[in-house]
Amino acid sequence: MFVYSVKSSKLKLAALVIVVIAALVALLFLTQGHKAASGSDSLRLAAATAQDRLAFLSQFGWEIGEDPIEVSEVIIPAQFDEAYTKYNEIQKTQNLDLSKYAGKRVKRWTYEVKNYPGYEGKPGVVQANLLIDKGIVVGGDICSLELGGFLHGFAFPQAAKSGVQQSTAAETTKKQ
Repeated sequence: MFVYSVKSSKLKLAALVIVVIAALVALLFLTQGHKAASGSDSLRLAAATAQDRLAFLSQFGWEIGEDPIEVSEVIIPAQFDEAYTKYNEIQKTQNLDLSKYAGKRVKRWTYEVKNYPGYEGKPGVVQANLLIDKGIVVGGDICSLELGGFLHGFAFPQAAKSGVQQSTAAETTKKQ
């Protein structure tokens, strides 16, 4: 039988405890940086792959086309005008904030929404836009391409709220 003993000083033990606590705090800090769009910590913001983007939108109940309609690079303006300020207000209600990305390039992935209430038989009319930076959703919306259409966050509209959201969004569109 072989017995090995190690002398451990209180200083080494304290240093080990501090390192472990620092690692836990860093992990907590990193996970807080990616809070989910609905305010729930259980939602995924990952969007690096097509499966990730599909999973992100399906969290809200959206059914989308497999292939994006468009993928483009956009620059978030360094200074927000009135329209971008209103758009960022929508993002903030989703616990996202585009002001952190002011002046940066992000990718916009646009998908066809197939199951928007009242638009199920109208292909291509409702779209989901995802703004993605380094594989993480940083913003986006659900919108209608119709004249006087709507634009709102990712939350799936409830039947009772649907008309209210559409009229409010249409009024906002007419003012711009």
